[in-house]
Amino acid sequence: MPSVEVVSSSPEETEALAGRLASRLRPGDVVGVAGELGSGKTTFVRGAARALGVTAPVTSPTFTIGHRLEGRVPVSHLDLYRLGTPTVADWAALEPYFADAVCFVEWPERARGWLPDPRVEVTLTHVDPETRRIELRAAEADVLAGLI
Repeated sequence: MPSVEVVSSSPEETEALAGRLASRLRPGDVVGVAGELGSGKTTFVRGAARALGVTAPVTSPTFTIGHRLEGRVPVSHLDLYRLGTPTVADWAALEPYFADAVCFVEWPERARGWLPDPRVEVTLTHVDPETRRIELRAAEADVLAGLI
């Protein structure tokens, strides 16, 4: 799977990278966003959502599992941190978020085997309190070409 790695020194840099990626996405695409607590997953999603025309606040849906946000294209933002072992009922509640939207999934490893295949996988890692390493892997090399 093609990949690129970027070092971000600020939330603004993380959001800008996500915005550049978002310009290459279309409804039906799934982006898995993995990383430790506080690594910038929601910041990444916020940058992408802004680039897709979302003007509403973009906050972590940790306690509600998902948000559907309106922009030039619908954006779904899922946070599966609190999800245990998925059940058929869990999937029934999550499935509508994937319909006709660009869907960002934080903590995608919590529902591996249940989620649609991601077009892009993003992993954020702490380097220090201000700096993050961001690795992006894509199913198609053209999604990442010229991104950085």
